[in-house]
Amino acid sequence: MKFQDIQKINARYADELKRVATEVIDSGWYLLGERVATFEKDLAVYLGCKHVVACANGLDALRLILRAYIEQGRLHEGDEVIVPANTYIATILAITDNRLVPIFVEPSPMTLNLDTSLVESRITERTGAILPVHLYGRCCWDSTLVEVAYRHNLLFIEDTAQAVGAVSPYPGLHGSHKAGALGHAAGISFYPSKNLGALGDSGAVATDDDELAATVRTLANYGSERRYYNSYQGLNSRMDELQAAFLSVKLLYLDSDNAHRCRLARLYDECITAQTITKPLAGAEGEHIYHQYVVRTPHRDKLAAYLQRHDIPTLIHYPIPPHRQACYPRYHQLSLPITEQLAQEVLSLPISPVMTTDEVKFVADTINKFSEEVKS
Repeated sequence: MKFQDIQKINARYADELKRVATEVIDSGWYLLGERVATFEKDLAVYLGCKHVVACANGLDALRLILRAYIEQGRLHEGDEVIVPANTYIATILAITDNRLVPIFVEPSPMTLNLDTSLVESRITERTGAILPVHLYGRCCWDSTLVEVAYRHNLLFIEDTAQAVGAVSPYPGLHGSHKAGALGHAAGISFYPSKNLGALGDSGAVATDDDELAATVRTLANYGSERRYYNSYQGLNSRMDELQAAFLSVKLLYLDSDNAHRCRLARLYDECITAQTITKPLAGAEGEHIYHQYVVRTPHRDKLAAYLQRHDIPTLIHYPIPPHRQACYPRYHQLSLPITEQLAQEVLSLPISPVMTTDEVKFVADTINKFSEEVKS
């Protein structure tokens, strides 16, 4: 068993992927072409937003959004951005790369996402934005978050790297219920292991804001709207035609793949009976699309070793929180006990569109046996 068999996942669409690859190769047009434009339009329709701007990766998507708001004067260097302490470091890198200040807020022990009840207490006169992360594929969006942002006139920027296809029970600012189209803008990753994964690095910005979309598109193309004329000190962050073609194929299967993940997650929920294991909170229908199925246990390292001995791979997302990373010594003094406890307890179990129910039952049975051995 592999943790996630990306080769097997892509083999299901092999003929279509090879066909579109041949078409792109034969076209002689590899950047800024029709394939990228088509994927942008299709994804915008899928999400329910006006604009999608393709870029090189998910980190760049977030960097470009924040940079665009700075260029527009809606954010300024030194402004604070409220962000969950329990996230992948890319979220924080995007903030600090723009000389903004991350304000770490503890996660909810139930959802593992940003604890929205704590957000208002962290708002200051320097707060410019809230950057919730839809961690592990679970939407982080509720009425409390929206009311706080409206009350303080804050920007909403979603980190949707892990949650394309997830649906919030609460409508977004422009009416869509889809993660990625809930706030003012969203950064999306198409890293190969994502639910909607490219065959290489790719990302996108989603927004309903015409001006933001135009600014992001210009920034991502060297800061140039017109060739050789540079309005901004921009980046080179573009999706190529091959990746766009691949993603257009895979977008057609995203909902069915996510539905399979949800079925496997429900089976995990049913079959894991060990009292020492805390299972993820599902939420409303479609609210969690299980990019990862993450359990918690105080015996995490022993459980991971036990599963490995039974040829069951696991991963830890994430063993070191951003505020404890060596690159951020200025945040080492922060006390974030829930985040730090999660880093010691979380364990991601295998889940993917090509995993079988028998494999899930085997993993669950092995976990239950481990729990019985720990008790004895």
